[in-house]
Amino acid sequence: MVDILHRIGIEGSTAEQVYEAITTIDGLSGWWTERTTGATGLRDVIAFRFKDDGFDMNVAELEPGRRVLWEVVGGPEEWIGTRIHWDLRQEGDYTVVLFEHEGWREPVEFMHHCSTKWGSFLMSLKQLLETGKGAPFPHDVHIDNWG
Repeated sequence: MVDILHRIGIEGSTAEQVYEAITTIDGLSGWWTERTTGATGLRDVIAFRFKDDGFDMNVAELEPGRRVLWEVVGGPEEWIGTRIHWDLRQEGDYTVVLFEHEGWREPVEFMHHCSTKWGSFLMSLKQLLETGKGAPFPHDVHIDNWG
């Protein structure tokens, strides 16, 4: 199995503010996709929609200001059964986000695409918290012919 790994530092925000941006519908809609619905409590399912497709995440773990874990329960075959970790820590004026999308069965071309898109959406998260305005779908950077 292979994983997607990213690290960003978000200046001027606390780990609690970053946690809120990844654990509320308003927060998620502000940096990932405007078409986010569902509930964000433990064992709830969050639905993320893009053009004609999307992902459903079961909220498997919540540690306020420290950690979030989602299990992918709906979406493309390559995503089903993978897990998405968000580990947060404060370092001075920065919140460090360690992101992991783990459990890919193999590094298929779609994984390359998803790794780049995760990077762009993590930059959108950073932008939202540092400036007040992210770039969620449909306002995100389009990187290739997949959208």
